[in-house]
Amino acid sequence: MLRKAIMASAVGNATEWYDYGVYAVVATYLTGAFFPGTLGNLGTMLGFAVSFVLRPLGGMIWGPIGDRFGRKSVLVATILLIAVATTLIGVLPTYATAGWWAPGLLIALRVVQGFSTGGEYGGAATFMAESAPDAKRGIYGSFLEFGAVAGFVGGSAVVLAMEAMLTHDQMAAWGWRIPFLLALPLGVVGLVMRSRMEETPVFTECVACDEITGSAWDRLVDLLTNYTRPIAVTFALLVVLNIIDYTLVTYQPTYLHATAGLDERSRTTVVLIGELAMMACIPFAGMCSDRIGRKPLWRASLLGFVVLALPMYWLMGRGFVWAIVGFTVLSVLFAAPLATVSATFPALFPTQVRYAGFAIADNAAVAVFGGTAPVVADSVIDRTGWQLFPAAYLVLAALIGLGALRFLPETVGYSLRGTGIPGVQGELERELSALAAGRPPGMSRNAAVEAVWAVDKYLRPQQRTPAGFRGVPQLTGVAGPRIRV
Repeated sequence: MLRKAIMASAVGNATEWYDYGVYAVVATYLTGAFFPGTLGNLGTMLGFAVSFVLRPLGGMIWGPIGDRFGRKSVLVATILLIAVATTLIGVLPTYATAGWWAPGLLIALRVVQGFSTGGEYGGAATFMAESAPDAKRGIYGSFLEFGAVAGFVGGSAVVLAMEAMLTHDQMAAWGWRIPFLLALPLGVVGLVMRSRMEETPVFTECVACDEITGSAWDRLVDLLTNYTRPIAVTFALLVVLNIIDYTLVTYQPTYLHATAGLDERSRTTVVLIGELAMMACIPFAGMCSDRIGRKPLWRASLLGFVVLALPMYWLMGRGFVWAIVGFTVLSVLFAAPLATVSATFPALFPTQVRYAGFAIADNAAVAVFGGTAPVVADSVIDRTGWQLFPAAYLVLAALIGLGALRFLPETVGYSLRGTGIPGVQGELERELSALAAGRPPGMSRNAAVEAVWAVDKYLRPQQRTPAGFRGVPQLTGVAGPRIRV
C-alpha cells in the first residue's frame, strides 16, 4: 500500500509540473500561435500568470473538501482535470483559424489548470505524509518533490528533443502541440494509480471514530479560527521557498539570455543539468532529515544561499560552462529544504484541517511571491541595470527564512494520528506524562499501577498483557493520538 501511495502521489505531481515545464519552454511558440500583434509576450505571460491567481481559490475549495470527505477523491478529480486541460491545449485552434476565440480558450484552460493545481499539491503532500511511517516521513515524502522536479524536467526535455528533431518552422506550425498531447497518457497512468490506492490510514481512523464531522465549510471555519499560527509559519517559510524556486528555476532562462547571451537550446541545457543534480540529491536530503531533523537542513541551505548566491550568479554570467557550474551548485543547495516540504508542513496541522491548512498557505505563497518573482527580478534589472539582483533577492529571502525558522517546531517522529496538533500534548498525554514520571494527577506513586501501565516514546498509553505491552484505545473526547488495539 505504501509504495502505491508514493507512486500515485508522485506521478500526479509530475503531471502538474510537466504542464508548467512545457508551457514555460514553448512560450515563444504559443505567442506566435495565439497572441500575434499587439498582445505578443504579454498575452502568453497572462496565460502563465492566471494559473497562479486561481491556485489560492482552488486550495480554499479543494482543501476543506479533502478534509471532510477524504484525500483520495479530491486527488482523483484534480489529476483528471489537469491532464484533460493540458491535453486540450494541444488541440486548440490558433488565432489565424479562430480569431480571439483561440486565446480565450487557452486562458480558460489555464484557469482550469490553476484551479485544479490549487488542490493537487496540498493533497498529494498530505496523502504522502499520512501514509508514510512516522520515522521515515522525510525519505518517503521526498519522492513527492522528486516527482515534481521530474515532471518539470520531463516537460523541458520533451521540448528540447522536439527542437532537435524539427525545424523552427515545424515547431511553430505544429510541433509545439506534441508535448501537450503527451500529458494524456501520463494523466491516464496517474488516474488509474490514484483510483486504485486506498485512503490514508490516519484519515480512515478518524472517520471510523467519528472525529471528523460537519461540512467542508465547517472544516474551513475551524482552520481559520483555531490554527492561524501554523498557517502563518507555513506561509512564511513557503514564501521563502517559492521566491528561491521561481527566481532560480523559472527566471533562469531569461537571466542566462540577458547576461551570458546563451541561445534557447543552451539555456534549456543548463536548467536541465541543474535540475537533474537536484533530483539526485532530493532522496538523500529526505533521508538525512529523518536522522538529524528538518530544521538543520533548512538552516544549512538558507545559510548556503546567503553566502553563495552572489558569487554563483556572477559565475553564471561568464559563459555556458560556468553557467552550468553556478546553477548546479545553487540547485543542489535548494534540494535540502525542497525535499522536506511534505514531511514538515502537513505535520503542523491536525488531521481534520491538514489538507486545507497546507493547501491554503502554500497556494497563497505561490500566488503572491512565487509567480511574481520572475516579474520582480526582470523589472528591477530593466530599471537599474543591476544584473545580480536575482542573487540579492535570493539572499534577502534566505535571511527572512532564517528568521522565520525560529518559529517552526521540529516535527521529526511526530505521530500524525488523531485530531490534536502533532507533538502538542493533549489532556490524556499530560496525564500519561505525569504517570511516567511517577506522579499522576490526584494519585500517589503506586507500584501496582506502574507494573500494568506504561507509555511509548510519543506518550501513548500501553497496557501490559501476557504478550507484552500493547496500545489501548484513547478516551473518547480527548485530543491526541488515537491507538488501535
